[in-house]
Amino acid sequence: MNHFHHLIGKTINVEISGKIEIFGQLVDAGLDILVLYNGQYFYIPIVHIQRVKLDTQNILELAADFQPEQPITTNSESISFRKILTNAKGTFVQIYIEGNKTIHGYLTSIMNDYFVFYSPAYKVMFISMNHLKWLIPYSKNSAPYSLNNEFLPVNPTSIALARSFSEQCKKLENNMVILDGGDHPEKIGLLQKVQNQQLTLITAEEEIVYWNCQHLKTLHLP
Repeated sequence: MNHFHHLIGKTINVEISGKIEIFGQLVDAGLDILVLYNGQYFYIPIVHIQRVKLDTQNILELAADFQPEQPITTNSESISFRKILTNAKGTFVQIYIEGNKTIHGYLTSIMNDYFVFYSPAYKVMFISMNHLKWLIPYSKNSAPYSLNNEFLPVNPTSIALARSFSEQCKKLENNMVILDGGDHPEKIGLLQKVQNQQLTLITAEEEIVYWNCQHLKTLHLP
């Protein structure tokens, strides 16, 4: 049984990596994911949870007969991180990786250790599953930036997909890429080579920088 199963229905406070706290009613718990509700649903991988405790300070004003209906279901008795990602395909969501920004769009493909995400702002992104901190589904009948379907392609990329994140990076050799949203000048450049989990990038200043693929969170083409 999941360690947190006995807390379902209670208001809890969760601290995730980066000293970020989220409170809400625990709706569901799997071996590797928790689902919180506080007006919106947070799907939080347990690997990034630092601490869980009952929340006695934040009171959720929910109706006594409130029965949360998860927007992402798995059609099975237990939920898991991978099942949630798979069933979220095509659904508009907000995801959080790190820093002070979230990414809005929808998942298009789920691979071994990464998923393909289409963002109207960043276009096609390859995102490591290991670094996803939370996923929040949009409410029904809403889309990122209020865009029409014509701006949200069903098949946004023709790039052949590899099974793993490092293999996918290798497929993009000799392309200009942006790593981790370009949060540092040394994460924007020409992807020269990927070998043994090491990515070789040539920056605008023609410096050669080596990045460990296991620590990279996102990759997209400019």
